[in-house]
Amino acid sequence: MKTYQVNFNEAVFLLITLLLMIGTSIIGFGIPAHVAILIAIGYLLLFAVYKKFSWDFIHDALIDGVSSGIIPMLIFILIGALISVWIAAGTIPTIMVLGFSFLSVKYFIPTVFIVCGIVGGAVGSSFTTISTIGIAFLGMGSLIGVDPALTTGAIVSGAFLGNSISPLSDTVNLAAAISEVDLFEHLKNTYKTAIPAAVLSFGYFLVMGLHYDGALDSTSVHDIVNTLSDHFTISFVELIPLAILFVCAWKKIPAIPTLLLSICTSLVLMFVMNTHFSFVDTADMIQNGFVSQTGNPQVDELLSRGGIQSMMWSVSLIILALALGGLLVKMEIIECLLHRFETVINSRQKLIFITMMSSIGINVLIGEQYLSIILPGKSFINKFKEKNVPLTLLSRGLNDAGSVVNPLIPWGVSGVFISATLGIATVNYLPYAVFCYILPLLSFLVTIIGKKEAKK
Repeated sequence: MKTYQVNFNEAVFLLITLLLMIGTSIIGFGIPAHVAILIAIGYLLLFAVYKKFSWDFIHDALIDGVSSGIIPMLIFILIGALISVWIAAGTIPTIMVLGFSFLSVKYFIPTVFIVCGIVGGAVGSSFTTISTIGIAFLGMGSLIGVDPALTTGAIVSGAFLGNSISPLSDTVNLAAAISEVDLFEHLKNTYKTAIPAAVLSFGYFLVMGLHYDGALDSTSVHDIVNTLSDHFTISFVELIPLAILFVCAWKKIPAIPTLLLSICTSLVLMFVMNTHFSFVDTADMIQNGFVSQTGNPQVDELLSRGGIQSMMWSVSLIILALALGGLLVKMEIIECLLHRFETVINSRQKLIFITMMSSIGINVLIGEQYLSIILPGKSFINKFKEKNVPLTLLSRGLNDAGSVVNPLIPWGVSGVFISATLGIATVNYLPYAVFCYILPLLSFLVTIIGKKEAKK
């Protein structure tokens, strides 16, 4: 039996105190998440010194943890630039104007959920959906008086629905690969929980939309559309950057070149349609974000956003969260706990339940959606094989309790990104992101009451 330098009791104590420390700091005292995570890192470093881990070991743990987030952080930076040039080129304003043409206040919220789900499924990326269509919907909702937190909840729910069922999604492919399951077998099994969860979520948003059952103020909408049309180029040509995202997604082109291509296309459109932009002004906009100066306070507030600097708050928090995760993984604290769980697994239901709880726990502790799939998947796959439990149930469990929970964690990669992109704090949209609750709960329920499935 493998021995760990940190024993089980120490691992449990550490994780409980870390959770209490972070939770009390952020929720109880209102301390910024950066500081709370930094305090947790300091606490864990003291324990590492007490256990006589070398500083070289500690440095390697920090580097390993942060390095796993380099690509997501680069994507964050590019999305910050993308948002600003999409506004300047008229892409986001065009989406808003087109949206107002068929907008119904009563059905606005369920429409947001469905459209974001379709777009998310088509492009295979929740982040891309939120930072493009999501921004447009948030602006439209705010201008017609819908609670921004509710709109954000519908955007997040739809985006992660699409991400959970798309064959183009990186987390879907990761869950299938880690579980040694064919991608389409994995998707077929995932639909058994994702589709009912989507139906229940749609019902919720439909009911919530009834609270806004009123006639749309046509004068107000007309003023907004005129403002957008007067200050931005509104045409189907401006949707080319959006079309590029769809085409690249279907061609399975990686996120970084896709975003760069969309940014470059937007810049070309911007210079062709708006000759008053100078090179220096454009560089400043990419760095610091687009500043709307239409004279309409609502429009200016909504469209003054984006830029590389808008993502630096998120990037710095992610660096700290991943550094904490690197220590937890390298010191084998997580592995020690997962290993102990193996000894109490005596049924198929317990195996799936513990696997899913491990995914949720890693999301809470480390805030990294990929690790929430990788660590439990690697830890429990042999148990699934030993007990002849279909590996499709492993992949579905990782999918349903992995990435979809991440946007509910204030210091999680997704939660941080959503807050920075849409300007709505995680704790504010959290009650309305119902798909992110319903899917894991429904998956737990299916595990408890489901009959034994044939091995795939």
